[in-house]
Amino acid sequence: MLNEKYRTISQVHDAFDRKELSSVDLTRDTLAAIRASKHNAFLLTMEDRAMAAAKMADQILLQHGKVPRDTHPLLGIPIAIKDNMVIDGVRTTCASKMLENYIPPYTGTAVDRLEKAGAVFVGKTNLDEFAMGGSNENSAFGPVEHPTFPGYVPGGSSGGSATAVKAGFCIAALGSDTGGSIRQPASYCGVVGFKPTYGRISRYGLVAFASSLDQIGPFTNSVEDSATLLEVMGGHDPLDSTSSERPKEPYAANVRKKLEWKGLRVGIPKEYFIDGVDPSVKKSVKEAIEWVAKQGATIVDISLPNTPYAVSVYYIVAVSEASSNLARFDGVRFGVRPPNAMEVEDIADFYKRVRANFGPEVKRRIILGTFALSSGYYDAYFHKACQVRRLIKNDFDRVFKECDVILGPVAPSTAFKKGEKASDPLKMYLNDILTIPCNLAGLPGMSVPCGKDEKGLPIGIQIIAPQFRDDLVLNVGHAFETGYTGGGR
Repeated sequence: MLNEKYRTISQVHDAFDRKELSSVDLTRDTLAAIRASKHNAFLLTMEDRAMAAAKMADQILLQHGKVPRDTHPLLGIPIAIKDNMVIDGVRTTCASKMLENYIPPYTGTAVDRLEKAGAVFVGKTNLDEFAMGGSNENSAFGPVEHPTFPGYVPGGSSGGSATAVKAGFCIAALGSDTGGSIRQPASYCGVVGFKPTYGRISRYGLVAFASSLDQIGPFTNSVEDSATLLEVMGGHDPLDSTSSERPKEPYAANVRKKLEWKGLRVGIPKEYFIDGVDPSVKKSVKEAIEWVAKQGATIVDISLPNTPYAVSVYYIVAVSEASSNLARFDGVRFGVRPPNAMEVEDIADFYKRVRANFGPEVKRRIILGTFALSSGYYDAYFHKACQVRRLIKNDFDRVFKECDVILGPVAPSTAFKKGEKASDPLKMYLNDILTIPCNLAGLPGMSVPCGKDEKGLPIGIQIIAPQFRDDLVLNVGHAFETGYTGGGR
């Protein structure tokens, strides 16, 4: 576990500059802590690659005398990667038996940019199988333990990454967010989780779940670190057709600029404080909003009337895209071939044996998606869902004429006990009701710790801004994080 003095990029780099810490020592201690951990947050460690990168970092430090922050903003920083992002020569499983032995021949763009910035990759983190789940109980390799409350879920699908950061096994970790899979576990675990605008970070090298919703983003211990990672990973990538050509901005420098609360219009959607939201969550978030108002921000009551339809829309659009994307796992192009492939009766028997490697949640979503796309049902389900998705996007377009940012809860509750919702998929799906709209509209969203419930479980506040106003989300998040002292944080 990392020393409490070294939990952010700047803390580590300052220690490097003072010569009180070396990248090799930091990496060695980090790997030892991961090996000794019982959280099951990591599916594998990358010891040889990590130590080689750490030695290179120390050589660069020796040459420059201090961290060259302009050219190597992540020099020597231990970072974990969610195991649905490919790294050349490193096993990538998506926490599924289907890809148990898959070793990709290339590295994804976002991950490659981190490594070129000096990051030290310490391991691949656990997740819900193919990123389908909200509790990290769907992994084929066992659930992840909450970092501070044993017996509770860390959230999902990026629960391994959230746990790794909170437990001190890395300075930052990458996750992917399709319907809240970064923000929800960040809220449950008490760390910063950031989903950038769709298209801001390349998806090349991210194993697809729902291509129009998936977005890579970071988990960190500070908003400033999230800004640094976004600046490194962001920008156009010709290998991703959905990657935006808008030039990336100096997010790390901008985030440190003093936020002028006065004049900032903060929207509070009434639909995000419905009866199903736990009273402790409402209390913490409303106290945080009151603090924002005291700083001079203008609080604007807004309505996003199509929010109640978001979960239904998501679980048609996402599963339909998943059905299409996961068709490639047929045992021929990708996926585990049956051990006795020559003994199969026919192609149907072959596929049956191959796809038995999918877990129950993945199978459920493939079946639902295949049904929604099937002849006779496409117009009634998928097409209609896309139309309602447009209405949800229109809601945001309208309210962002009235306000600059939106504040609200991340999830209706704090982390729950393992097994509590495992037998009721619909109950589990409703946990995403406050994060899904952000994905459907392609907006940037962030979870920042704002309090705790009566048990001490963390609560996050969600910050949402218009498309490509990632800078505003980061700026507001940083100002809140560094100024707010309430909520028992």
